Amino acid sequence: MQTEIAREQMIHQQLRAWHVLDQTVLDTFARVPRERFVPPAYAEVAFADTEIPLGGDDHMLAPKVAGRIVQAVAPQPTDRVLEIGTGSGHLSACLAAHACSVRSLEIREDLAKTAAENLKSAGVRNAAVEHRDAYAPEALGNGVYEVIVLTGSLPARDARFEERLAPGGRLFVVLGSGPVMEASLVTRAADGSLTCTEIFETVLRPLVGAPQPPAFRF
Repeated sequence: MQTEIAREQMIHQQLRAWHVLDQTVLDTFARVPRERFVPPAYAEVAFADTEIPLGGDDHMLAPKVAGRIVQAVAPQPTDRVLEIGTGSGHLSACLAAHACSVRSLEIREDLAKTAAENLKSAGVRNAAVEHRDAYAPEALGNGVYEVIVLTGSLPARDARFEERLAPGGRLFVVLGSGPVMEASLVTRAADGSLTCTEIFETVLRPLVGAPQPPAFRF
């Protein structure tokens, strides 16, 4: 009973309050068992409005940020999703609830293994986790995706991800450097042109391996 109360509070006090208003997204967060994706040591704060540590510099996204991501990219039943940075697998599960398939790349072997176990435990069958560095040669493969989600920030737009967008595809990426970054949605039109729209402010840790701009020298 306490778990269900906490889940309802998460949806109404965090997601709705942060402009996650798509009912299908809210239903997903009510249905996907977030508690199964949280490290046991943090079980009591599974539904809290906070990032949950996963060891090292990695964290689970706060529920409201995960909700805004799913709402922004709006996965459809025929969509193929590429996720860069699996973490605990919770966002993977939420994306998979809407999409045809999710391919998630995780650079940390321990996280990739745990996320795959979490997804299996939660009954998610259309999300596959790969222990892989997204910046390694051939890591992204040759295919294209209707949805791409980067769970770490980039200092600037990166063509290697945008090139993998199918016509009509949507890419979620957080751009810039702290203390304020812009969550952005890059969309590819039918004619191949790209549009980048800022959707909200947030801060995410840099994506491991992302090229960094040269430091300013006096």
